[in-house]
Amino acid sequence: MADKTIPYKIYLEESEMPRNWYNLRADMKNKPAPLLNPGTGQPMTAEELGGVFCADLVAQELDNDSPLFPIPDEILKFYKMYRPSPLVRAYCLEEKLQTPAKIYYKFEGNNTSGSHKLNSAIAQAYYAKKQGLKGVTTETGAGQWGTALAMACAYLDLDCKVYMVKVSYEQKPFRREVMRTYGASVTPSPSMTTEVGRKILAEHPGTTGSLGCAISEAVEVAVSNPGYRYVLGSVLNQVLLHQSVIGLETKTALDKYGVKPDMIIGCAGGGSNLGGLIAPFMGEKLRGEADYRIIAVEPASCPSFTRGVFAYDFCDTGMICPLAKMYTLGSGFIPAPNHAGGLRFHGMSPVLSQLYHDGLMEAVSVPQTAVFEAAEMFARVEGILPAPESSHAIRVAIDEALKCKETGEAKTIVFGLTGTGYFDMVAYEKFHEGQMDDYIPTDEELQKYFDTLPKVN
Repeated sequence: MADKTIPYKIYLEESEMPRNWYNLRADMKNKPAPLLNPGTGQPMTAEELGGVFCADLVAQELDNDSPLFPIPDEILKFYKMYRPSPLVRAYCLEEKLQTPAKIYYKFEGNNTSGSHKLNSAIAQAYYAKKQGLKGVTTETGAGQWGTALAMACAYLDLDCKVYMVKVSYEQKPFRREVMRTYGASVTPSPSMTTEVGRKILAEHPGTTGSLGCAISEAVEVAVSNPGYRYVLGSVLNQVLLHQSVIGLETKTALDKYGVKPDMIIGCAGGGSNLGGLIAPFMGEKLRGEADYRIIAVEPASCPSFTRGVFAYDFCDTGMICPLAKMYTLGSGFIPAPNHAGGLRFHGMSPVLSQLYHDGLMEAVSVPQTAVFEAAEMFARVEGILPAPESSHAIRVAIDEALKCKETGEAKTIVFGLTGTGYFDMVAYEKFHEGQMDDYIPTDEELQKYFDTLPKVN
């Protein structure tokens, strides 16, 4: 059924790599709302943010108007170790589904960290080194971000302190050990090593943790240790900026063969991979140059877009970070311990939240057993064992391809395969043993957290 006029893998030449990051906010009519100081209720200043983040990253965070940021030569040199990454035509999946749809995936797992996270990790580590810092602190869910940052810090000889969500620390010991191999210290969160960790444990004994908890601990350590700054793997404007290399390469590869996608699908936890993948396509949509159907896919157990509210909220459980206007389930919400650890965040990127609120993209939530069914099918026919996070996008890509089978429409689908799942075998084991459940929070449970949202005019 599939035509073979386009190669299985589209590789770009080194000269076709992006030389600039694309700032999607420059083309947004409705800009994302500013971060607010929780004490004053006023927009955070560069000086205030500079106590937590590196100076250059603060400038990127606050810039809503510059469309392009030149990528420093030192970062480009590092990128060349694993970029450009391939855009793959999923011919085998198309044949398995017997669909007229054309399916492509951008594969970001072909680097040592195993995911797209390295694109921003090296950038943030570079700016920390440039500023003369001793090290950085961060949180990690499933461990992809922590692994990427540990690798980047080792490359630049920076200290790296990682607070890993406790359930992932226990479920994914091998990824934890990769971080340690690169020299990072890894602490299960919440922990007794910080004031906020002790408070969370007192209020929620036995908790499995969340990204919100781990963020609180990492920020506390950064601001209380001279020579350190905090870096974040998702959510923030600066992270989506760095990840735009994914979408820029994807669009260049498609343009090379005259392919225009009908829909672009990405998993969504905090928004880094989705925001990076859709950036140039959404830019065209905002400028009225083209139209695309853009779909965010999230876990049914942590449905920030599909069941959250658009409001100012803390980005962390300990409520020490700035307030961000985003789709949120409430900073106190601690998701069920599902196996897509990188998607267990209560909120969503302010950029993506504004785009979703303006009706420029869609969102769906899916239960994890259906996600792993799709992951297993993909692994068997395409030969790559996908990460649980990426498998959310695979699930919806398959669903959309099957709809094309019903209607006979030959739509072109592009999705992001953000990384590999070779360190997620406990999750696959649970699925194969029938020990995986599909916990979905009730409306009453969510309302309890909505009622605690900060009152912001």
